[in-house]
Amino acid sequence: MAAITLIHDTAGQTLTIWLDDPSLEAICAETSDEVIHMKDASGRVIGVEILHYRPDGPDSRVRIETVGRSGS
Repeated sequence: MAAITLIHDTAGQTLTIWLDDPSLEAICAETSDEVIHMKDASGRVIGVEILHYRPDGPDSRVRIETVGRSGS
């Protein structure tokens, strides 16, 4: 699996989360709650984009938490 990539576009007010290589994107569809799913050719979700994203304040930070261990 590729590294997870987070992109916060302050001008466009979006938060994009890539779970795999963005060049694999073949399909994208917006849900009713203003989230876009990006999928590869097989239909696997490889990214999501949250529309109208605004952090709580200027000092907002991204917190990453890993739970469990894969492969065990």
